[in-house]
Amino acid sequence: MQGNEEFFTRKREELGVELNEVQKKAVLHTEGALLLLASPGSGKTTTLIMRIGYLVEEKGVRPERIKAVTFSRASARDMKERFDRFFPKHSGERVAFSTIHSLAFEMMRDSLRKQRIDYRIIEGDAAELEEDVDFAGERPPLHKKLILRELYRRIVGDHMTDDQMDELTTYISFVKNKLLPQEEWGAVKCEVADAERLLAEYERFKREGADKRLIDYDDMLVLANEALDADRELLRKYQRRYDYVMTDESQDTSLVQHAIVEKLVQGHGNLCVVADDDQSIYAWRAAEPQYLLDFKKAYPRARLLKMEQNYRSSRNIVQVANRFIKRNKNRYDKNMFTDNPEAEPIVVHRLSDYQLQAKFVAERVAEEDNLREIAVLYRNNSSSIALLNAFDRAGILFYMKDGDNRFFSHWVVEDVLNFMRMTFTDRRPDILEKIHSKMNGYITKQQMAALKAVPQPDSVFDNLMNYVSLRDYQFKLLQECKETFERMKGMAPRDAIQTIRYDLGYEKAIDKMCERLGFRKEYLIGILNTLEDIAEGLETMEAFAHRLKYLEQVMKTARRRRSDNAVTFSTLHSAKGLEFERVLIVDLVDGILPSNDDIKKHEEEDAADMEEAVRLFYVGMTRAKRRLELCAYDRRDGTKTKVSRFVNAVRRIQDPEAFQAAPGKRPAEANGESAGRAHEAFAGGERAMGGQAPGRGRAAASAAASTRRPPGKATVVRIDNPRAKATAARNPNAVREAALLAVGSAVEHRSFGRGRIERLRGDHAVVRFEAGQKTLSVSACLEMGLLELKG
Repeated sequence: MQGNEEFFTRKREELGVELNEVQKKAVLHTEGALLLLASPGSGKTTTLIMRIGYLVEEKGVRPERIKAVTFSRASARDMKERFDRFFPKHSGERVAFSTIHSLAFEMMRDSLRKQRIDYRIIEGDAAELEEDVDFAGERPPLHKKLILRELYRRIVGDHMTDDQMDELTTYISFVKNKLLPQEEWGAVKCEVADAERLLAEYERFKREGADKRLIDYDDMLVLANEALDADRELLRKYQRRYDYVMTDESQDTSLVQHAIVEKLVQGHGNLCVVADDDQSIYAWRAAEPQYLLDFKKAYPRARLLKMEQNYRSSRNIVQVANRFIKRNKNRYDKNMFTDNPEAEPIVVHRLSDYQLQAKFVAERVAEEDNLREIAVLYRNNSSSIALLNAFDRAGILFYMKDGDNRFFSHWVVEDVLNFMRMTFTDRRPDILEKIHSKMNGYITKQQMAALKAVPQPDSVFDNLMNYVSLRDYQFKLLQECKETFERMKGMAPRDAIQTIRYDLGYEKAIDKMCERLGFRKEYLIGILNTLEDIAEGLETMEAFAHRLKYLEQVMKTARRRRSDNAVTFSTLHSAKGLEFERVLIVDLVDGILPSNDDIKKHEEEDAADMEEAVRLFYVGMTRAKRRLELCAYDRRDGTKTKVSRFVNAVRRIQDPEAFQAAPGKRPAEANGESAGRAHEAFAGGERAMGGQAPGRGRAAASAAASTRRPPGKATVVRIDNPRAKATAARNPNAVREAALLAVGSAVEHRSFGRGRIERLRGDHAVVRFEAGQKTLSVSACLEMGLLELKG
């Protein structure tokens, strides 16, 4: 034991790393199975590295005899770099850090070579390939997504959307990772039509459709597992290679992955599994958290250790998160604690409307200097677009770890642009063909084909009415469509989008498509609302099209900004493993977190999905070191929302007396204060819509108002600390009046430094900074105090 203490003392002196008693026990328990349950911020990676170093330095184990399996390549690189830093004497020796996929690939490759089977990997980036694909031939290009697209076209008779592709590939991955036999494929829920048949045809094509065996990433796992079952020589080869195996993030490991690891350690049983069942958030990707709960069944003599001390977060965040996760029943009982001091209480912001959220979040962080210590987290990638638009308008740098990169190529976006193109010329049947089924007029495919055969280059509406056989009711509808497109010429893009939605019947068409094809209406309507937000303040449809292209490029640039001083945008799923001084979680309403499906299943007494949603929120909370802010709103897309039940749980835990005094009211009411004193008004809300909307009929204006009502002034409530100010201290030197800005003025921006205004037009200022030219929203910069005048 004394030698062991010398090891820990030496490492404390060399590295400044001091382990607690549980961490030391984990390092020293090298023989046999160990389940190490690591709470957030408990130092699991440090403990794992110290355990490997102990095996090498104190027990004399050769580094290459140790296998450390991680969840991602980034984690594998991080562990290798940290091992080299902690144990530089052994940095040239190879501890086998890898992902489970790279290990499985090696096993599969050995097996296929032995059988003399040629293979080809069919996954990777297909974006460039898709641009040049002609599916007229008999065989699609040999890439997973392109094969699935062509099979869908042949079987379903339609083109697959990006959303359907995501749904189908998730379904395929789930089936394989669960090791489900074909007779059970139909029991797995999938929104894509004929998913079971598509999978069967996909598997057949991979075996028979090329001169080589086609392999996707999930096949690597399945084939490796099958090879270890079928080939005892191959199994012994890998069992003899490693004496000690460790797996990290094991709560996210699937059934087939667990099966491979189990076979690998059958001989010696020296398996260390590091996991946290409270952070298992990938059940939809076939993760098996139940495996952890049943660990003792597989390894009866295994030791269980709980690393419960959190070194990351403030005491109040740890205490609230620890009590919150106990809502779940299907878990190991743990009590996360910390010796860290108290910091700011968790804050809840409640806005009147979703439309104000992104701009509000941008204002919250606008005057911070250390942006890399701030994260904005969301459940769905679609939330990133509004944030991207608001932060870009304000000129606040951000790194996009996760973003909805499909947004700009989504068919709804392309439809809106095609409607706008029709306002420039209505003589192009090729444009009308793309939108004819999504507008008033009820133009059939046969009528569209007849129109394309008309030689006169006149208005497509005139040609339809003059040369194509129509039903009586269509004449009036087509004349109205023609007049609406003429009225839209020169219209501001936001008004044009509303005209497309309501006067031209696009939103009704979406309703029907959702009923017929099973699309999620709220998602598609959300895209339209986001397009309206992007169009806000723009004067022309050309400017709107340019803005979309520009934001698409901004997103690509933001993905490469990881090391810059920038706010991080991330989904809650991808934020696992990260930490920030300040975290804002947005869209915290019932229906998003938890989702409607989570709520419905919970009401039907199926708790699994709700428990995963609880874990997802817990992961988000525990990313914060000192400041945690939760954002909710009362309305979205014209519909009332409910603040997430998880937010109310946090309120109840943090301040039970105030919450119990008036659980349905805001704290101002509960405390007997006037509501006006408890919250601040957030400037910049839209004016209420009165009378007739520009360029639109009264009925359409009424329909728009009922669907998406402008929110007016947003109320912002610090629910758990109502007397604290909701915004950062204002910069006293900031420009507050647009009249003070002029072409040629020298200015300083909080993120971009010094620059000179080159052009002013409407709400936009083009400023030349040392880092390059930027287009800023004048109103956002004034409101957030981002610009100073310099002599």
